[in-house]
Parts: sequence; C-alpha cells; structure tokens
Amino acid sequence: KTPLIFNRALWETSGHWSHYRQNMFLVESEGEQMGVKSMNCPGHMLVFGSQVRSYRDLPLRLHEQTPLHRNEASGVLSGLTRVRQFSQDDAHCFVTEEQIASEVEQLLKLVQRVYGDFGLEYTAKLSTRPEEFLGEVATWDHAEAALKQALEAAGQPYDLNAGDGAFYGPKIEYTLKDALGRQWQCGTMQVDFNTAERLGAEYVAEDNSRRHPVMLHRAIVGSLERFIGILIEHHAGALPMWLAPVQAVVMNITDAQAEYAASVAETLRKQGFRVQTDLRNEKINYKIRENSLQKIPYLLVVGDKERQAGKVAVRARGGADTGVLDVGAFAARLSEDVALKRSNPQ
Repeated sequence: KTPLIFNRALWETSGHWSHYRQNMFLVESEGEQMGVKSMNCPGHMLVFGSQVRSYRDLPLRLHEQTPLHRNEASGVLSGLTRVRQFSQDDAHCFVTEEQIASEVEQLLKLVQRVYGDFGLEYTAKLSTRPEEFLGEVATWDHAEAALKQALEAAGQPYDLNAGDGAFYGPKIEYTLKDALGRQWQCGTMQVDFNTAERLGAEYVAEDNSRRHPVMLHRAIVGSLERFIGILIEHHAGALPMWLAPVQAVVMNITDAQAEYAASVAETLRKQGFRVQTDLRNEKINYKIRENSLQKIPYLLVVGDKERQAGKVAVRARGGADTGVLDVGAFAARLSEDVALKRSNPQ
C-alpha cells in the first residue's frame, strides 16, 4: 500500500507530469504542488529502490489495490464503467531483460485462465510506439519483439495497434465483449524500460554491475468497478452461482420455523457458501417474489414438514421447483455448481 498523494517532483521524474498531468487531480500543501495518485507504478518503483536488490530477487512482483483517481471529463463518466475513483488488480513485476518473454508468457496464460473462468469472449491487441515516447527507438523495438514472442508462445492471437502504446513502453491490451456485443478495454500488460532509469532504481547483476530492472505493468481485469459493471450487464444481473454475492436465501413460512431456517443458513455458511435468511413476518409468496427479483440463484423454503425432516424445499432461479432435499444434499449441489462454474443453477 503506497500513499495516495505524491509530491510533484516524483511525477516530474517519472514523466507523468509532462505526459499525463491533464488527467490528474492536483492539490497544494504548504506551497508545494502534489498529485493525487492516478497509477501505482511510481510508488512501486520507490518500494523497489528502498533497499539494495540483487538479480537473485528477480522477478520481484508487487501488487496493490488502493484507490486511484483520474480527472475524467464529465461527459465520459458512465455508471461503473467510467469513473473518477477506481481500483485495479494492479501489479508490477520487476525483471531482467532476459526474463521478459517468460514472465509475460506466464501473465498471458493467467489472463486466459481468468477470462475463461468468467466465460467472456476477448481479443488481444499489441500497441506499439506512439509519436511521443520516452527512451530510445532500439529499446522500444526490443520490448515490442519480446511481447510478440510471448504472445506467440502463449498461443494468443492478436491484432497490431500501431502507435497506441503508453509513452513509456509498448503494451498488450485485452478487450472484452459482453452479451450485447459491446466491447470494453480491461486488462493490460506493458513493458517499461524507462521508469526505473528515470527514478534511479537498480539491482546488482551477477557480474556485480549495477543495472536497471525492466518493469512490467500488469492488470488482468483492470478497473474492478468497470469489470463488475460489465459482468452485471453481461448476465443481466443474474450472476452465475459461483460468483453471486448471495448464493441462497433461506425463508420460513411462519415464526415456528425461524430458528430452523437460521440454523440451515449457518450450516451452509460454515461450508463457505454466501447465504442469507429472510425471516420477516410476511407471506411466503411475497418473500419468494421479492427475493426472485434479486435474481438470487437458490431460494430455500422451510415449513413444519421440512423442519421436522431436516430438509429444505429448493427453488432454482427462474422459478424451477427442484424438490425437497436434505441440507447435506443441497450443500453438495452448491459445491458442484461452484466447481463446474455453472452459469445457471441446476
């Protein structure tokens, strides 16, 4: 966790002040200009440089999800998908030049696994050197070649997006497609040969020389807010059971079953499931209808018969009545839904 505000001097040294200042929130303190953190990389570079590092320490991977702030124009703000404060599954991997291709290949395979779990279609783009950039052309060429090598080794098809790289290095961007065919840019993988040199971060190489590490900027889902918004839209609110914030609700018919309903919920919670109770003094049809509108995967109803038999009446999302089950049998069904990452409850 790094500070949310840094002195202007850090942003000038990193290059963000001249290349990104219009997207930052600026504040003054005791006559000094400060920038609210729009990205984690300068702070992570300070963490890397806070002690002597050896080539044996590399790859060194730092991860952070503290809030970031970007001064987006009001006209482009939209729900969860474009906001001024957000969090990323943000990481920076410090590597030697020789480690770039293998590290990026591992990260690409992680992307494939994560997006595969969510069942989302995606495309990859390789964005190359823009007109305004830091560093030398030869360094950029080397970085772009390393990304191409990693993409091919991971078996990842990609399109070339010439001239759209970040000012400090080329990048791979992932674009997701939702159920309505809309495309969203989410994950990114960027190679940065410049920030470590600008901030004076070094490691001791095997020959005892001092070298600058290469920084890999990595976000798999990108903005968590945007990704959550995409998932809600993609599934029309009916999130898969393994992903749903509430996986089941236990409802009693009368107050006589309230204690049993609470015990069923607690039993399921102890097995790791996200379960709530609805013990309100309302008619059961009303409670079923209200919880159905929340698109909760499973609704469990308990009356006197279920309480006496130690069972639950199960209704899957969509109104399907799946019968009366032992609590243990229902827990096994939940476990199977999670293991198979089913889109709809069975």
